[in-house]
Amino acid sequence: MNRYPLWKYIVLAVVVLISTLYTLPNFFGEAPAVQVSGGKATIKIDATTRTRVEDALKEAKVVVDGKVELDNNSVRARFATTEVQKQAQAAISSALNPDKNDPSYVVALNLVPQTPQWLRSLHANPMYLGLDLRGGIHLMLQVDMAGAIDKRIDTLTSDIRTSLRGKDIRGRTAREGNTVVMRFSTAQAQQAAKNMVDDQFGVDLGTVESTQGTDYLVTASIKPDAIKRIQESALKQNISTLNNRVNELGVAEPVIQQQGADRIVVQLPGVQDTATVKKIIGRIATLQVRMVDESSEGLAAERGQAAVPFGSERYLDRNGQAVIVKRDVIFSGENLTDAQAGFDSQTQEPSVNLSLDAKGARIFKDVTRENVNKRMAILLFEKGKGEVVTAPVIRSEIAGGRVQISGRMTTVEANDTALLLRAGSLAAPMEIIEERTIGPSLGADNIAKGFNSVIYGFLVIAAFMCVYYRFFGVISTVALSVNLLMLVSILSMIQATLTLPGMAAIALALGMAIDSNVLINERIREELRNGKSPQQAIHAGYENAWATILDSNITTLIAGIALLIFGSGPVRGFAVVHCLGILTSMFSAVFFSRGLVNLWYGGKKKLKDISIGQVWRPEGDAVVAEAQDLEEKPALAGMKPSQSAMKNAAPALKK
Repeated sequence: MNRYPLWKYIVLAVVVLISTLYTLPNFFGEAPAVQVSGGKATIKIDATTRTRVEDALKEAKVVVDGKVELDNNSVRARFATTEVQKQAQAAISSALNPDKNDPSYVVALNLVPQTPQWLRSLHANPMYLGLDLRGGIHLMLQVDMAGAIDKRIDTLTSDIRTSLRGKDIRGRTAREGNTVVMRFSTAQAQQAAKNMVDDQFGVDLGTVESTQGTDYLVTASIKPDAIKRIQESALKQNISTLNNRVNELGVAEPVIQQQGADRIVVQLPGVQDTATVKKIIGRIATLQVRMVDESSEGLAAERGQAAVPFGSERYLDRNGQAVIVKRDVIFSGENLTDAQAGFDSQTQEPSVNLSLDAKGARIFKDVTRENVNKRMAILLFEKGKGEVVTAPVIRSEIAGGRVQISGRMTTVEANDTALLLRAGSLAAPMEIIEERTIGPSLGADNIAKGFNSVIYGFLVIAAFMCVYYRFFGVISTVALSVNLLMLVSILSMIQATLTLPGMAAIALALGMAIDSNVLINERIREELRNGKSPQQAIHAGYENAWATILDSNITTLIAGIALLIFGSGPVRGFAVVHCLGILTSMFSAVFFSRGLVNLWYGGKKKLKDISIGQVWRPEGDAVVAEAQDLEEKPALAGMKPSQSAMKNAAPALKK
């Protein structure tokens, strides 16, 4: 009775060992560092980059704490203090980015773990720390929803014009305010246009027929539910684009999420360089593809010899040369599913290979069929200003979802264009309306407070258990320590993000975990009061308490899962730790603590007593009745009265 087979002790030992290994990285802390990553798709981070960083630091006489490391697509250098960190950033940026207006590398301040190499080789890494614990940058971005709707109306205008041309319905289509107005000379064309718009664009647009003089009009207005859908789509697309761009900073577990109807929260833990973050976010721009105006008037305007023709606009390319493009937008980044740089199979010229969705493929087929050997401009809009990234030539009609753009493009331009298209475009402009930097010192203060709350809570619980339950209280405390060890190791294994609410969940998990041991210890006491031997009391205590422990933990786990599913942000972080804490507590309180009890008491067959605190018994006649009942009906009690029970009953029996 009360013995574990060898394999169970091996399991316990392995669990403790693994938990210890994966908890250790959290005690080594973080060091100020400078991280170098590629600012363009053509920039390759390799050993040569690391050598250039090392040379720049030596020339500036900046001392590195350890080695300059090459980690995946970035180079990291650690330093002793934040002052040295800033000096290093200035030296590296000056060496790698001689042209400050067009930097090739992103040189960002960061915090990196100081985990030893032997632990990292075991993939043992510390938990990610949230913004409130690690410090970093918090930004609130306002999305211009009016701009999203404006862009959508422009796209619908262009799509309607293309569809009417495809159906051979002759008329004039133009945007007037927030409506698309189609003018026709016959009622038949008016009716055909209305049917086409209702059929193809009825989800977004509602149409109204009217007349104006000799013209037959169809006015298409965007529906209210479509406006809501456009705004939601714009917000989601902007969040996706932000995720792609923020990845250049190499931030571990950035938080980019919606807040309210038109705002986005960006939290970058460990990043202290606000200017670099703004620069990365500022690089995000809207992309549009338009046709170049190659008419005689357009070419004259391009040379500065005439005014820009009606229906066209003037933009500059990267070399400062003017390019006259038409106002009609063929498609934007939202119609792309992939973009890769490559080479034309026939001319071996650099090209960009695009993959379009169904709508984009249909539009591109029609446009390329009608514009072979004409130029197509890819424009980048940033903060209201547009720039022509490249203006390649369309070689032939392109059908299907695969598109190749080539001509008048260098390899560098092809790679840059593919990167911009892959990253996606903003569906609507954004501006920073709130900016907050949380320093590492404040984060360290929060960590100290959270750590102290957990430690003090643990010590108070341990003191109570040891005083009240004696040796069984010591066993419960050891099991609680293993529970905490397992919880931290699992959070480290899954690379969860720990925030202040998460630390509160750890403190709560300790209180809930010890509750299981209290139930077990009290059940053992109850069995002893009922007259069972210590071995039988231990066995019955664990067996009978298990059902109660399971029921109470399952109900609490259900509440935690509900928080995990429906919560967000700090609430979700709390729920993750809460649910994991329940699972680890069930293992440590029942399986592990019983293993310790079996190891200590299991080999003693004739166990007279156990150290579990005072076992209170009734006095007087009740004790006599209890003792007599145990003597007369040992089968009911399962044994003869214990020596301690008879000793307590002796005075009453003498009377």
